[in-house]
Amino acid sequence: MSVVSTPSQPPPEPLPAGLLQDAAATFGLLSATVRLHLLWLLSHGERDVGTLAEETGQTVPTASHHLGKLKLAGLVRARREGKRQVYVLEDPHVRHIVQLAVQHHQELSGDVRQTKGA
Repeated sequence: MSVVSTPSQPPPEPLPAGLLQDAAATFGLLSATVRLHLLWLLSHGERDVGTLAEETGQTVPTASHHLGKLKLAGLVRARREGKRQVYVLEDPHVRHIVQLAVQHHQELSGDVRQTKGA
């Protein structure tokens, strides 16, 4: 015999399939460690592609490739400053998601250091 729990609140409104697909696509972009690292760094301020490559341990072409995917998705934007391509995190919601995910796993691992900007 199964027990049915009664929620304390009414069920949420159904979500359109397209909205769920868009949200899943965002999480898909965040599932790549390199892209998550790039977004984490950008959540603390703008950086040029060379700095991002160095900070993530990637080559400039690899960092640029991942930044291009994030840019196409509207999560980051870029501007040219002379010869430098500078990236900034475009969406404050994504900043919050990235910071929450990192904090969550820091707490799970017992790493209670404060995260800058969170």
